Amino acid sequence: MEHRLLRHFLALVETLHFSRASEMVHLSPSALSRSIQQLEARLGSQLFVRDNRHVELTPAGKLCAEYARDALHQWDSLKNRLQAQAQELQGEISVYCSVTASYSFLYQLLDRFRARYPLVEIKLHTGDPAVALQHVIQGEEDIAIAARPDQLPPAVAFRSIGLSPLVFIAPRQEPMIDRLLGQELKDIDWSQLPMILSEQGLGRQRVDAWFRQKALKPKIYAQVSGNEAIVSMVSLGLGVGVVPQIVLDNSPLIDRVKILPVTPHLAAYDVGVALLKRKLHNPLIQAFWDLIDEPAEQP
Repeated sequence: MEHRLLRHFLALVETLHFSRASEMVHLSPSALSRSIQQLEARLGSQLFVRDNRHVELTPAGKLCAEYARDALHQWDSLKNRLQAQAQELQGEISVYCSVTASYSFLYQLLDRFRARYPLVEIKLHTGDPAVALQHVIQGEEDIAIAARPDQLPPAVAFRSIGLSPLVFIAPRQEPMIDRLLGQELKDIDWSQLPMILSEQGLGRQRVDAWFRQKALKPKIYAQVSGNEAIVSMVSLGLGVGVVPQIVLDNSPLIDRVKILPVTPHLAAYDVGVALLKRKLHNPLIQAFWDLIDEPAEQP
Protein backbone atom coordinates (compact mmCIF):
# COMPACT_ATOMS: atom_id res chain seq x y z
CA MET A 1 0.00 0.00 0.00
CA GLU A 2 1.32 3.46 -0.84
CA HIS A 3 2.66 5.34 2.14
CA ARG A 4 1.30 8.52 0.57
CA LEU A 5 -2.27 7.32 1.06
CA LEU A 6 -1.56 6.30 4.65
CA ARG A 7 -0.18 9.74 5.45
CA HIS A 8 -3.23 11.41 3.94
CA PHE A 9 -5.46 9.07 5.93
CA LEU A 10 -3.65 9.80 9.25
CA ALA A 11 -3.92 13.54 8.69
CA LEU A 12 -7.69 13.18 8.53
CA VAL A 13 -7.67 10.82 11.53
CA GLU A 14 -5.82 13.47 13.53
CA THR A 15 -8.05 16.39 12.58
CA LEU A 16 -11.38 14.76 11.61
CA HIS A 17 -11.74 17.83 9.39
CA PHE A 18 -11.17 17.77 5.61
CA SER A 19 -10.08 21.39 5.25
CA ARG A 20 -7.49 21.25 8.08
CA ALA A 21 -6.23 17.81 7.00
CA SER A 22 -5.84 18.93 3.38
CA GLU A 23 -3.70 21.87 4.54
CA MET A 24 -1.47 19.51 6.53
CA VAL A 25 -0.72 17.35 3.48
CA HIS A 26 -0.74 20.23 0.98
CA LEU A 27 -3.75 19.01 -1.02
CA SER A 28 -7.09 20.46 -1.90
CA PRO A 29 -10.04 19.05 0.08
CA SER A 30 -11.32 17.33 -3.09
CA ALA A 31 -7.90 15.70 -3.71
CA LEU A 32 -7.77 14.49 -0.09
CA SER A 33 -11.26 13.08 -0.45
CA ARG A 34 -10.16 11.13 -3.53
CA SER A 35 -7.17 9.69 -1.59
CA ILE A 36 -9.50 8.49 1.18
CA GLN A 37 -11.89 6.97 -1.35
CA GLN A 38 -8.98 5.22 -3.05
CA LEU A 39 -7.82 3.78 0.27
CA GLU A 40 -11.32 2.63 1.15
CA ALA A 41 -11.63 0.98 -2.25
CA ARG A 42 -8.37 -0.93 -1.76
CA LEU A 43 -9.39 -2.11 1.69
CA GLY A 44 -13.00 -2.79 0.76
CA SER A 45 -14.16 -1.03 3.94
CA GLN A 46 -15.57 2.34 4.87
CA LEU A 47 -13.08 4.19 7.08
CA PHE A 48 -15.06 7.32 7.91
CA VAL A 49 -18.66 8.26 8.47
CA ARG A 50 -19.00 11.76 7.13
CA ASP A 51 -21.55 14.40 6.24
CA ASN A 52 -21.34 18.12 5.61
CA ARG A 53 -20.64 18.92 9.26
CA HIS A 54 -19.13 15.84 10.84
CA VAL A 55 -16.33 13.26 10.23
CA GLU A 56 -15.98 10.18 12.42
CA LEU A 57 -13.86 7.01 12.27
CA THR A 58 -15.61 3.70 11.75
CA PRO A 59 -14.40 0.54 13.59
CA ALA A 60 -12.54 -0.39 10.38
CA GLY A 61 -11.02 3.09 10.33
CA LYS A 62 -9.69 2.63 13.87
CA LEU A 63 -8.00 -0.63 12.88
CA CYS A 64 -6.55 1.00 9.80
CA ALA A 65 -5.20 3.88 11.90
CA GLU A 66 -3.27 1.42 14.10
CA TYR A 67 -1.82 -0.27 11.05
CA ALA A 68 -0.94 3.03 9.35
CA ARG A 69 0.93 4.39 12.37
CA ASP A 70 2.92 1.17 12.80
CA ALA A 71 3.71 0.82 9.09
CA LEU A 72 4.89 4.42 8.72
CA HIS A 73 6.95 4.21 11.91
CA GLN A 74 8.74 1.10 10.65
CA TRP A 75 9.28 2.66 7.25
CA ASP A 76 10.78 5.84 8.73
CA SER A 77 13.01 3.79 11.09
CA LEU A 78 14.29 1.72 8.17
CA LYS A 79 15.10 4.84 6.14
CA ASN A 80 16.96 6.40 9.07
CA ARG A 81 19.03 3.26 9.67
CA LEU A 82 19.95 2.92 6.02
CA GLN A 83 20.88 6.59 5.78
CA ALA A 84 23.05 6.25 8.91
CA GLN A 85 24.83 3.26 7.41
CA ALA A 86 25.41 5.08 4.17
CA GLN A 87 27.16 7.89 6.00
CA GLU A 88 30.71 6.91 6.96
CA LEU A 89 31.21 7.08 10.71
CA GLN A 90 33.78 9.57 11.96
CA GLY A 91 35.11 10.53 15.36
CA GLU A 92 37.06 8.81 18.12
CA ILE A 93 36.56 6.25 20.86
CA SER A 94 38.90 5.34 23.69
CA VAL A 95 39.71 1.76 24.68
CA TYR A 96 41.48 0.53 27.83
CA CYS A 97 43.01 -2.91 28.30
CA SER A 98 46.10 -4.75 29.47
CA VAL A 99 49.14 -5.08 27.23
CA THR A 100 48.36 -8.76 26.71
CA ALA A 101 44.73 -8.08 25.80
CA SER A 102 45.83 -5.49 23.24
CA TYR A 103 47.46 -8.15 21.06
CA SER A 104 45.26 -11.13 21.92
CA PHE A 105 41.56 -10.53 22.55
CA LEU A 106 41.45 -6.99 21.19
CA TYR A 107 43.63 -7.35 18.10
CA GLN A 108 41.09 -9.04 15.81
CA LEU A 109 38.27 -6.75 16.96
CA LEU A 110 40.28 -3.64 16.19
CA ASP A 111 41.43 -5.06 12.87
CA ARG A 112 37.84 -5.67 11.75
CA PHE A 113 36.59 -2.37 13.13
CA ARG A 114 39.28 -0.34 11.37
CA ALA A 115 38.58 -2.10 8.08
CA ARG A 116 34.89 -1.22 8.29
CA TYR A 117 35.19 2.28 9.79
CA PRO A 118 38.55 3.69 8.65
CA LEU A 119 37.71 7.27 9.65
CA VAL A 120 37.13 6.42 13.31
CA GLU A 121 40.17 7.08 15.50
CA ILE A 122 40.89 4.51 18.21
CA LYS A 123 42.71 5.80 21.29
CA LEU A 124 44.18 2.74 22.99
CA HIS A 125 45.44 2.96 26.57
CA THR A 126 47.06 0.02 28.35
CA GLY A 127 47.51 -0.66 32.04
CA ASP A 128 46.54 -2.82 34.98
CA PRO A 129 43.48 -4.94 34.04
CA ALA A 130 42.36 -4.85 37.67
CA VAL A 131 41.17 -1.25 37.21
CA ALA A 132 39.73 -1.62 33.70
CA LEU A 133 36.10 -1.47 34.83
CA GLN A 134 36.81 1.53 37.05
CA HIS A 135 38.06 3.48 34.03
CA VAL A 136 34.75 2.79 32.26
CA ILE A 137 32.49 3.50 35.24
CA GLN A 138 34.29 6.77 36.00
CA GLY A 139 33.92 7.87 32.37
CA GLU A 140 37.66 7.96 31.71
CA GLU A 141 37.38 5.46 28.84
CA ASP A 142 34.56 4.53 26.47
CA ILE A 143 35.34 0.80 26.32
CA ALA A 144 37.45 -1.65 28.31
CA ILE A 145 38.59 -5.20 27.83
CA ALA A 146 38.07 -6.69 31.27
CA ALA A 147 37.29 -9.82 33.23
CA ARG A 148 33.63 -10.01 34.21
CA PRO A 149 33.32 -9.47 37.96
CA ASP A 150 31.19 -11.74 40.11
CA GLN A 151 28.72 -8.85 40.47
CA LEU A 152 28.43 -6.74 37.32
CA PRO A 153 27.44 -3.11 38.09
CA PRO A 154 23.92 -2.36 36.78
CA ALA A 155 25.12 0.54 34.63
CA VAL A 156 27.66 -1.62 32.79
CA ALA A 157 26.99 -3.68 29.65
CA PHE A 158 29.27 -6.67 29.07
CA ARG A 159 29.80 -9.04 26.14
CA SER A 160 32.10 -12.03 26.46
CA ILE A 161 34.84 -12.58 23.89
CA GLY A 162 36.71 -15.50 25.49
CA LEU A 163 37.69 -17.48 28.58
CA SER A 164 41.11 -17.70 30.20
CA PRO A 165 41.93 -20.05 33.10
CA LEU A 166 43.57 -18.52 36.16
CA VAL A 167 46.72 -20.52 36.97
CA PHE A 168 49.43 -20.78 39.61
CA ILE A 169 52.93 -20.44 38.12
CA ALA A 170 56.37 -21.13 39.55
CA PRO A 171 59.93 -20.64 38.24
CA ARG A 172 61.01 -23.58 36.10
CA GLN A 173 64.33 -23.99 37.90
CA GLU A 174 64.89 -22.45 41.30
CA PRO A 175 66.24 -24.72 44.09
CA MET A 176 64.75 -22.72 46.95
CA ILE A 177 61.26 -22.66 45.40
CA ASP A 178 61.50 -26.34 44.35
CA ARG A 179 62.30 -27.31 47.94
CA LEU A 180 59.19 -25.53 49.21
CA LEU A 181 57.05 -27.06 46.47
CA GLY A 182 58.10 -30.58 47.49
CA GLN A 183 57.67 -33.71 45.43
CA GLU A 184 53.87 -33.69 45.36
CA LEU A 185 51.18 -31.06 45.65
CA LYS A 186 50.30 -32.15 49.17
CA ASP A 187 53.88 -31.39 50.19
CA ILE A 188 53.77 -27.70 49.28
CA ASP A 189 54.79 -25.57 52.26
CA TRP A 190 52.38 -22.66 51.60
CA SER A 191 53.32 -20.98 54.89
CA GLN A 192 56.88 -20.41 53.65
CA LEU A 193 56.31 -20.18 49.88
CA PRO A 194 56.76 -16.55 48.73
CA MET A 195 53.75 -15.36 46.73
CA ILE A 196 53.72 -12.62 44.10
CA LEU A 197 50.16 -11.36 43.76
CA SER A 198 48.17 -8.59 42.15
CA GLU A 199 47.55 -5.58 44.35
CA GLN A 200 43.83 -5.63 43.60
CA GLY A 201 41.18 -6.87 41.21
CA LEU A 202 39.29 -10.05 40.46
CA GLY A 203 42.41 -12.26 40.35
CA ARG A 204 43.46 -11.14 43.81
CA GLN A 205 39.96 -11.71 45.15
CA ARG A 206 39.93 -15.27 43.85
CA VAL A 207 43.39 -16.07 45.19
CA ASP A 208 42.47 -14.73 48.62
CA ALA A 209 39.29 -16.83 48.59
CA TRP A 210 41.33 -19.91 47.56
CA PHE A 211 43.66 -19.53 50.54
CA ARG A 212 40.73 -18.93 52.92
CA GLN A 213 39.10 -22.12 51.63
CA LYS A 214 42.24 -24.03 52.57
CA ALA A 215 42.51 -22.19 55.92
CA LEU A 216 45.94 -20.92 54.87
CA LYS A 217 47.60 -17.54 55.11
CA PRO A 218 49.85 -16.78 52.12
CA LYS A 219 53.34 -15.43 52.60
CA ILE A 220 53.27 -12.42 50.32
CA TYR A 221 56.64 -11.48 48.87
CA ALA A 222 55.35 -8.75 46.56
CA GLN A 223 52.11 -7.11 45.41
CA VAL A 224 52.32 -5.75 41.90
CA SER A 225 50.27 -3.96 39.27
CA GLY A 226 49.77 -5.94 36.06
CA ASN A 227 49.95 -9.65 35.34
CA GLU A 228 52.95 -9.30 33.04
CA ALA A 229 54.98 -8.10 36.03
CA ILE A 230 53.98 -11.22 37.96
CA VAL A 231 55.29 -13.48 35.19
CA SER A 232 58.53 -11.50 35.11
CA MET A 233 59.14 -11.75 38.86
CA VAL A 234 58.26 -15.44 38.96
CA SER A 235 60.65 -16.14 36.08
CA LEU A 236 63.42 -14.54 38.15
CA GLY A 237 62.82 -17.13 40.87
CA LEU A 238 61.35 -14.70 43.39
CA GLY A 239 58.25 -16.73 44.18
CA VAL A 240 54.99 -18.23 42.96
CA GLY A 241 52.29 -16.17 41.24
CA VAL A 242 48.79 -16.39 39.84
CA VAL A 243 48.00 -15.09 36.34
CA PRO A 244 45.46 -15.64 33.54
CA GLN A 245 46.59 -18.35 31.12
CA ILE A 246 46.36 -15.90 28.19
CA VAL A 247 49.06 -13.74 29.80
CA LEU A 248 51.38 -16.71 30.14
CA ASP A 249 50.72 -17.94 26.59
CA ASN A 250 51.73 -14.56 25.16
CA SER A 251 54.73 -13.95 27.43
CA PRO A 252 58.31 -14.13 26.09
CA LEU A 253 59.17 -15.68 29.47
CA ILE A 254 56.87 -18.68 29.12
CA ASP A 255 59.82 -21.12 28.93
CA ARG A 256 61.13 -19.90 32.27
CA VAL A 257 58.03 -20.71 34.31
CA LYS A 258 55.81 -23.73 34.86
CA ILE A 259 52.14 -24.17 35.77
CA LEU A 260 51.37 -25.78 39.11
CA PRO A 261 48.37 -28.16 38.89
CA VAL A 262 46.99 -27.10 42.27
CA THR A 263 43.43 -27.88 43.34
CA PRO A 264 40.77 -26.74 43.60
CA HIS A 265 41.15 -24.86 40.34
CA LEU A 266 40.54 -21.14 40.36
CA ALA A 267 37.53 -19.98 38.33
CA ALA A 268 38.48 -18.91 34.81
CA TYR A 269 38.36 -15.32 33.67
CA ASP A 270 35.37 -14.47 31.47
CA VAL A 271 37.06 -11.81 29.35
CA GLY A 272 34.91 -9.40 27.41
CA VAL A 273 34.07 -5.88 26.29
CA ALA A 274 32.62 -3.60 28.96
CA LEU A 275 31.05 -0.16 28.59
CA LEU A 276 28.40 2.04 30.14
CA LYS A 277 24.95 1.19 28.80
CA ARG A 278 24.10 4.86 28.28
CA LYS A 279 27.02 5.20 25.86
CA LEU A 280 25.35 2.82 23.41
CA HIS A 281 23.46 5.88 22.15
CA ASN A 282 26.75 6.92 20.56
CA PRO A 283 26.77 5.51 16.98
CA LEU A 284 30.54 4.86 17.13
CA ILE A 285 30.31 2.82 20.31
CA GLN A 286 27.19 1.02 19.09
CA ALA A 287 29.06 0.06 15.90
CA PHE A 288 31.93 -1.39 17.95
CA TRP A 289 29.45 -3.20 20.23
CA ASP A 290 27.57 -4.72 17.29
CA LEU A 291 30.82 -6.02 15.81
CA ILE A 292 31.54 -8.24 18.84
CA ASP A 293 28.91 -10.88 18.09
CA GLU A 294 29.55 -10.94 14.36
CA PRO A 295 31.44 -14.04 13.20
CA ALA A 296 34.96 -13.29 12.05
CA GLU A 297 35.48 -13.59 8.32
CA GLN A 298 37.38 -16.68 7.26
CA PRO A 299 40.61 -16.08 5.34
